[in-house]
Amino acid sequence: MSRPSSSQPNACAALRSGLPDRYLTPDDIADIFEVPKETVYQWRRKRIGPPGFRIGKHLRYDPADVLAYVVERMAADAA
Repeated sequence: MSRPSSSQPNACAALRSGLPDRYLTPDDIADIFEVPKETVYQWRRKRIGPPGFRIGKHLRYDPADVLAYVVERMAADAA
């Protein structure tokens, strides 16, 4: 099963090179973490993934929050 391409083809590179100047979509999060989009929605339901928020009916993620989540997970794994 393939995911439709997101508006930014390489979201991982965007986070590595610096924070994008826009909020990330669930497609972007799925690309960054290389998981299916449904996993991103499950993380949200279980409150275990990066924190997201709604703008109207759309789910968005602040790149700074996603980066903080990654740093937190790396520190937890190192401990």
